[in-house]
Amino acid sequence: MYIFAFIALQTSTPGGGGLSGLVLFLPLILLFGYMFYSQQRKQKRWQSTLGQLKTGDKVVTSGGLRGTIVALKDDSLHLRVPPDNLRIEITRSSVVSVITPDEAVAKST
Repeated sequence: MYIFAFIALQTSTPGGGGLSGLVLFLPLILLFGYMFYSQQRKQKRWQSTLGQLKTGDKVVTSGGLRGTIVALKDDSLHLRVPPDNLRIEITRSSVVSVITPDEAVAKST
């Protein structure tokens, strides 16, 4: 609220330079730039993780299914889901996380 009043005072003064307005918005511009950069970096890491999936990896889907990859296709994969060893086909984009052997040991203890 006070920032908007300050900006209004700065812009209403005659002869006020445009540089003061830039100084006010520069931190906001840098913050948005950093947010976009970090989101792109996270997305690239996730795409590389999905690209490195292999048979035998344990994954969790967006629907909450936990299973082991038994076959890979271009844009889908086959999971074996316990306890009945059902084999289902899902898209790669529905994989939410990959469970590493270290995480499985930590959860079981």
